Amino acid sequence: MHKAPGPDWILRDFCSQLSAPLCAIFNASIREGIVPARWKEANAIPAPKAHLPQMIETDLRPISLTGTFSKLLESFVGTWILDRIKDKLGVHQYAALKGRSTTHALLDIMHHWHKVVDEGQSVRVVFIDFAKAFDHVDHNMLVAKLMEFGLPDVIVRWMCSFLRHRRQRVKIGDVMSDWLVMDAGSYLGPLTFITLIDSLRASCMTHKFVDDITLSEIVAKSDTSCMQVCCDEVVQQSEEVRMNVNGRKTKEMLIGPTAEDPPPHLLLCDATVDRVTAFKLLGIRVSSDLKWTTHVDAIVANAASRLHFIKQLKRAGAPIREHFYTAILRPVLEYVCPVWHSGLTVAQSDEVESVQKRAPFAPYTPMPIMRLL
Repeated sequence: MHKAPGPDWILRDFCSQLSAPLCAIFNASIREGIVPARWKEANAIPAPKAHLPQMIETDLRPISLTGTFSKLLESFVGTWILDRIKDKLGVHQYAALKGRSTTHALLDIMHHWHKVVDEGQSVRVVFIDFAKAFDHVDHNMLVAKLMEFGLPDVIVRWMCSFLRHRRQRVKIGDVMSDWLVMDAGSYLGPLTFITLIDSLRASCMTHKFVDDITLSEIVAKSDTSCMQVCCDEVVQQSEEVRMNVNGRKTKEMLIGPTAEDPPPHLLLCDATVDRVTAFKLLGIRVSSDLKWTTHVDAIVANAASRLHFIKQLKRAGAPIREHFYTAILRPVLEYVCPVWHSGLTVAQSDEVESVQKRAPFAPYTPMPIMRLL
């Protein structure tokens, strides 16, 4: 059995970061298994998911903001939980874990896809979509999962209090709605979610990043695809943890020779899975031919549109345009570049470089990535 943290656990590990009264409150919260009600209140800020949102239900994403002290305590508890469970999670879970990111997930995925195609085989990929994944988390099931991971009772009790009677209100500018009791998001949201779905492991290669699940089946020449079985496994395992797979938003993609003689379409939750030739995966656009034309066109267009704002700052004489470039434009060009930049043609690489050369200030600093001719 794991030894439960003592009353001075936070004081011992984080004393240098906290004042004594706040440290005492944190210790009491952990020891008693009670989270103050005010620390379970959040302001939900609607953030657009699409340019010029039209529908509240589909085009806006609520960003839940809790108090600073609440976030601080959550970070301490989250760090402690991670230390206990990180070695028990699946190796292909890349979210909410130190030392892992979308770059690591995409590098691993693309490595396997390229390796299979180089060997003359095919890959059948399914991008699983969950219907309102975080909204459908069953708290009783989540607590049971935490206990299965062997977390001490004191932390399980604290998590039970943390999940109960959360309140949220919508804030737009200075206008706020009435309070509503609901399951609001928080720092611990992704961590608890990956704990819940850790048991989702199909018989084919499975990569996870929070609720983004990618199934990759290697199909040798003259072999028959078994992806339908893998999808059925994911649906069944999802139902066991009370999650709902959205068959209509789930997509599949064929990579390699299979595309010339495609297998039958997949059925998922009584819906036919759409077959696509390009898909936006963890922020980059992957194509069935494993080329980066679609992705380069998208990031160049996005970055070029942001150059307008830098030019406006230059005309206004603002001294912060370099910071704007570093924070707003350059990340568009460099996001997970280790995944895709080595696969660019010379023309595509020059196209990406030309965007930052057009930035209206000097000196020009080249992107810190290597072009392979």
